[in-house]
Amino acid sequence: MSEETDPAGSDQQLTTPPRNERILLILAVLSVGGSIAGAAAVSARFGLAILVGCVLAFVNYYWMQRSLKKIFGEVREGEKPRFLGTGYFIRYLVLGCVVAFFYALDLLPISGLLFGMAGFGFAVLIEGLLRVIKSRNG
Repeated sequence: MSEETDPAGSDQQLTTPPRNERILLILAVLSVGGSIAGAAAVSARFGLAILVGCVLAFVNYYWMQRSLKKIFGEVREGEKPRFLGTGYFIRYLVLGCVVAFFYALDLLPISGLLFGMAGFGFAVLIEGLLRVIKSRNG
Protein backbone atom coordinates (compact mmCIF):
# COMPACT_ATOMS: atom_id res chain seq x y z
CA MET A 1 0.00 0.00 0.00
CA SER A 2 2.91 2.31 0.49
CA GLU A 3 3.95 2.01 -3.14
CA GLU A 4 3.82 5.38 -4.75
CA THR A 5 4.63 6.04 -8.32
CA ASP A 6 6.13 9.29 -9.38
CA PRO A 7 5.16 9.96 -13.00
CA ALA A 8 7.54 12.89 -13.19
CA GLY A 9 10.44 10.74 -12.05
CA SER A 10 9.97 7.93 -14.53
CA ASP A 11 12.19 7.67 -17.54
CA GLN A 12 9.31 6.78 -19.80
CA GLN A 13 7.50 9.79 -21.16
CA LEU A 14 3.85 9.17 -21.90
CA THR A 15 3.47 11.80 -24.57
CA THR A 16 5.80 13.69 -26.79
CA PRO A 17 6.16 17.38 -26.04
CA PRO A 18 4.20 19.74 -28.28
CA ARG A 19 6.04 20.98 -31.33
CA ASN A 20 5.63 24.58 -32.31
CA GLU A 21 6.59 23.86 -35.90
CA ARG A 22 3.44 21.82 -36.45
CA ILE A 23 1.30 24.50 -34.82
CA LEU A 24 2.85 27.12 -37.09
CA LEU A 25 2.25 24.89 -40.12
CA ILE A 26 -1.39 24.50 -39.09
CA LEU A 27 -1.61 28.29 -38.70
CA ALA A 28 -0.19 28.75 -42.20
CA VAL A 29 -2.76 26.33 -43.64
CA LEU A 30 -5.55 28.07 -41.72
CA SER A 31 -4.28 31.43 -43.00
CA VAL A 32 -4.49 30.43 -46.63
CA GLY A 33 -7.69 28.39 -46.25
CA GLY A 34 -9.39 31.01 -44.09
CA SER A 35 -8.46 33.79 -46.48
CA ILE A 36 -9.84 31.91 -49.47
CA ALA A 37 -13.00 30.93 -47.57
CA GLY A 38 -13.46 34.47 -46.27
CA ALA A 39 -13.03 35.95 -49.72
CA ALA A 40 -15.48 33.45 -51.23
CA ALA A 41 -18.10 33.68 -48.48
CA VAL A 42 -17.98 37.37 -47.57
CA SER A 43 -15.72 39.58 -49.69
CA ALA A 44 -12.18 39.96 -50.94
CA ARG A 45 -11.53 42.60 -48.24
CA PHE A 46 -12.65 40.14 -45.55
CA GLY A 47 -10.36 37.43 -46.92
CA LEU A 48 -7.47 39.89 -47.01
CA ALA A 49 -8.28 40.93 -43.44
CA ILE A 50 -8.03 37.30 -42.30
CA LEU A 51 -4.68 36.98 -44.04
CA VAL A 52 -3.34 40.19 -42.46
CA GLY A 53 -4.63 39.06 -39.06
CA CYS A 54 -2.80 35.75 -39.43
CA VAL A 55 0.39 37.61 -40.36
CA LEU A 56 -0.06 39.65 -37.17
CA ALA A 57 -0.46 36.38 -35.24
CA PHE A 58 2.85 35.14 -36.69
CA VAL A 59 4.53 38.45 -35.79
CA ASN A 60 3.14 38.23 -32.25
CA TYR A 61 4.38 34.65 -31.88
CA TYR A 62 7.92 35.36 -33.05
CA TRP A 63 8.14 38.57 -31.02
CA MET A 64 7.06 36.70 -27.89
CA GLN A 65 9.42 33.80 -28.63
CA ARG A 66 12.36 36.20 -28.98
CA SER A 67 11.50 37.87 -25.67
CA LEU A 68 11.20 34.55 -23.85
CA LYS A 69 14.49 33.24 -25.30
CA LYS A 70 16.21 36.37 -24.02
CA ILE A 71 14.76 35.95 -20.52
CA PHE A 72 15.53 32.22 -20.29
CA GLY A 73 18.98 32.76 -21.80
CA GLU A 74 19.82 35.11 -18.96
CA VAL A 75 18.61 32.54 -16.42
CA ARG A 76 20.69 29.80 -18.07
CA GLU A 77 23.79 31.99 -17.77
CA GLY A 78 23.11 32.43 -14.05
CA GLU A 79 22.02 36.03 -14.28
CA LYS A 80 18.87 37.36 -12.72
CA PRO A 81 16.57 38.15 -15.65
CA ARG A 82 15.43 41.70 -16.06
CA PHE A 83 11.82 40.82 -16.59
CA LEU A 84 9.98 44.01 -17.15
CA GLY A 85 6.35 43.82 -18.13
CA THR A 86 6.86 46.78 -20.41
CA GLY A 87 8.09 44.56 -23.25
CA TYR A 88 4.90 42.52 -23.14
CA PHE A 89 2.81 45.66 -22.80
CA ILE A 90 4.55 47.27 -25.78
CA ARG A 91 3.96 44.19 -27.93
CA TYR A 92 0.22 44.32 -27.32
CA LEU A 93 0.19 48.10 -27.65
CA VAL A 94 1.84 47.85 -31.08
CA LEU A 95 -0.59 45.14 -32.23
CA GLY A 96 -3.51 47.20 -30.92
CA CYS A 97 -2.22 50.26 -32.78
CA VAL A 98 -1.98 48.27 -36.01
CA VAL A 99 -5.58 47.11 -35.61
CA ALA A 100 -6.65 50.67 -34.72
CA PHE A 101 -4.87 51.92 -37.84
CA PHE A 102 -6.84 49.55 -40.07
CA TYR A 103 -10.04 50.49 -38.22
CA ALA A 104 -9.49 54.27 -38.35
CA LEU A 105 -8.77 54.27 -42.07
CA ASP A 106 -11.44 51.62 -42.76
CA LEU A 107 -8.92 49.65 -44.79
CA LEU A 108 -10.03 46.18 -43.72
CA PRO A 109 -12.91 44.76 -41.69
CA ILE A 110 -11.92 44.46 -38.03
CA SER A 111 -13.81 41.19 -37.65
CA GLY A 112 -11.60 39.59 -40.31
CA LEU A 113 -8.46 40.90 -38.62
CA LEU A 114 -9.58 39.48 -35.29
CA PHE A 115 -10.45 36.11 -36.86
CA GLY A 116 -6.98 36.03 -38.36
CA MET A 117 -5.28 37.02 -35.12
CA ALA A 118 -7.23 34.28 -33.34
CA GLY A 119 -5.83 31.82 -35.86
CA PHE A 120 -3.03 30.86 -33.49
CA GLY A 121 -5.59 29.78 -30.92
CA PHE A 122 -7.42 27.78 -33.57
CA ALA A 123 -4.12 26.17 -34.59
CA VAL A 124 -3.39 25.18 -30.98
CA LEU A 125 -6.90 23.72 -30.70
CA ILE A 126 -6.44 21.67 -33.88
CA GLU A 127 -3.03 20.48 -32.67
CA GLY A 128 -4.61 19.35 -29.41
CA LEU A 129 -7.37 17.51 -31.25
CA LEU A 130 -4.82 15.79 -33.50
CA ARG A 131 -2.84 14.69 -30.45
CA VAL A 132 -5.98 13.28 -28.78
CA ILE A 133 -6.95 11.39 -31.92
CA LYS A 134 -3.39 10.05 -32.29
CA SER A 135 -3.27 8.90 -28.66
CA ARG A 136 -6.60 7.08 -29.00
CA ASN A 137 -5.56 5.29 -32.16
CA GLY A 138 -2.39 3.99 -30.68
